[in-house]
Amino acid sequence: MAELRNVQSQAGYGARTYDASIDQGLRAYMVRVYNLMALALGITALFAAGTVLLATTNNPAAAAASLPNGTMLTGLGTVIYGSPLRWVFFLAPLAIVFFMSFRIDRIQPGTAQMAFWAFAALLGISLSSIFLVYTSASIVQTFFITATAFGALSLYGYTTKRDLTAMGSFLFIGLVGLILVMIVNLFLASPALQFAISAIGVLIFAGLTAYDTQKIKEMYYEGDGTAVAEKKAIMGALALYLDFINMFQFLLYFLGQRE
Repeated sequence: MAELRNVQSQAGYGARTYDASIDQGLRAYMVRVYNLMALALGITALFAAGTVLLATTNNPAAAAASLPNGTMLTGLGTVIYGSPLRWVFFLAPLAIVFFMSFRIDRIQPGTAQMAFWAFAALLGISLSSIFLVYTSASIVQTFFITATAFGALSLYGYTTKRDLTAMGSFLFIGLVGLILVMIVNLFLASPALQFAISAIGVLIFAGLTAYDTQKIKEMYYEGDGTAVAEKKAIMGALALYLDFINMFQFLLYFLGQRE
């Protein structure tokens, strides 16, 4: 869901650069960010797998509908994938990201964390549809490839001495353009344009992974109170989570084996 990425990390407090490359506080803060992100990915995977198990069946007697590829849907499956309710699962995560981005300075850390978990769960329900298109083996394979690439890119963003601000601004402009092209292709349904979108999307979110990691590191300030530090960690985790999910989806276009 690349359209979600353009509204992330608008925390109400100013980012303050603090050179603490060997500071234990910074390390603990970054570990907290990665742990929150990993837990959110786990929630998404759990809800995606659970949803597709409940929404599909191998028993013709229990099937309420079937897809062109032969996949049989239960009554729940027809509601999630074939009714207007699917737009709720599609738009609700976007609404939560807006809420977190613009209200983060006025809500409690516990509320922000619960909103993050709700976002991850709803996105998992929405993403469960990839199991109807691609084989489970190719999805798992693409996930681990994405994890490897993400880890290397995030490590670069954390360790590099180069200022990535200019690159981040360029990538954001590219992201806005990519979203517009994606909207156009919803009507054109051009395979060639979709190929270009996926290729550019991988590059954009690869770059954003490094940029966001550096930005999250620079937002650390050892004088922050516990509540502020926790909210910064949650918003940082959200930013990296979105980078990972979008890079995964674009890579799946190239690496996924269709059912």
